[in-house]
Amino acid sequence: MVHKVLFWSGLGVGVRLWQLGIEMRPLFNRESLWVYPVFAGIGGSFGYWLMGVEQRQWRVLSDRRDALLEKRARRKEREEAAAQEA
Repeated sequence: MVHKVLFWSGLGVGVRLWQLGIEMRPLFNRESLWVYPVFAGIGGSFGYWLMGVEQRQWRVLSDRRDALLEKRARRKEREEAAAQEA
């Protein structure tokens, strides 16, 4: 969990460095150092949101898998019952 938030925070800082590189401005200007935590926070919050999306998707997939397995078990029981009657 934490590694994803840290990754996206690092990516946010990387985006800031890339932005300053494109603008050909100094990377560590004293007046603009406060922006790095802002970009890291935005990236970290995106990573946290993305982690929640991933957890919801895994939950939906596991529920669907369980439903399919139950359906297959019921079908197998019906087929076995039909085979015993015949």
